[in-house]
Amino acid sequence: IWCRDKLALEEPSVESRSYGDLGYRCFGALGRFVTEFILVVAQCAGSVAYLVFIAQNLDSVFQRNGPPLSSYIFMLVPVEIGLSWIGSLSALAPFSIFADVCNVLAMGIVMKEDVRQAIDDGFPFSERTAITSNVGGLPFAAGMAVFCFEGFGMTLALENSMQDKSKFPKLLAQTFSGITLVYILFGLCGYIAFGEETRDIVTLNLPRTWSSLAVQVGLCLGLMFTFPIMLHPINEIIEGKLKSIHRNNNSGSTRLGKITIYISRAIVVVVLAVIASVVPEFGVYASFVGSTLCAMLSFVLPATFHLKLFGSSLCIWHKVLDYIVLIAGLFFAVYGTYNNIAGV
Repeated sequence: IWCRDKLALEEPSVESRSYGDLGYRCFGALGRFVTEFILVVAQCAGSVAYLVFIAQNLDSVFQRNGPPLSSYIFMLVPVEIGLSWIGSLSALAPFSIFADVCNVLAMGIVMKEDVRQAIDDGFPFSERTAITSNVGGLPFAAGMAVFCFEGFGMTLALENSMQDKSKFPKLLAQTFSGITLVYILFGLCGYIAFGEETRDIVTLNLPRTWSSLAVQVGLCLGLMFTFPIMLHPINEIIEGKLKSIHRNNNSGSTRLGKITIYISRAIVVVVLAVIASVVPEFGVYASFVGSTLCAMLSFVLPATFHLKLFGSSLCIWHKVLDYIVLIAGLFFAVYGTYNNIAGV
């Protein structure tokens, strides 16, 4: 956001609304291509994880009485296509609020079950090796932690959708802090309760009671309505390319342009569903995405843009901080990728 604001002050006539625009203003056409490529692949990977999570939970709910796992994914396609045709993030806000309510209620019930299980087992801290002695799983855990913020690519889009943009940085910091605390408590409670038996999707550890089934269905509904929000940066980039082609061909049909956009959004959903149907394991997949794409998007690109645009005016400590973030992001991406590939 600081980089975008600086560019806006230097050249008010040139709009910089997206990651791709920042990449272009910093490093030219190649910078735009690399930035948009990382953003699109990262958002696609996060969206695929949503579909896999929903499918595995629904498969757990219906067990052997239901259709194959991939069938649940393709059942979602018509719904997600319809939701993806909603144009603006503001219009998707009611769906996002509903998704948040489902997620909060579900996490509350899951944590209650975790605490109950831990009490029944007598809080066996000494038996939880990942907490007490085993650090070998840290790269995997770190990849999962970064993946939890796979929506990082939505930052500029969300800021653009706000009426009072000046409040966004404070709101973003508060939200990140709150969500991080919730994630830590959620993961810790789950691991204390189930130990080494903790599944990559913790809801699969819950007993088959009506409350746990309601949790799984609620989480599925929450992610189902969040999915089109994850597609927003992807559609924004693809539609920008389509509009450019449309202008270059001097096509005056506005109706044809809208139909093309609807078709492109439907194709994106179908392609992601096909990819999700062949993902082997949610945990390994999510950690791999977090270690590579999310690390690049969350650490490497912001630090690089900031150094490029503010380098000459930054004090030494700000430069050191940027370089630490940049080098740590690159190291994490390389080592996390190697660790995940070696563990497959």
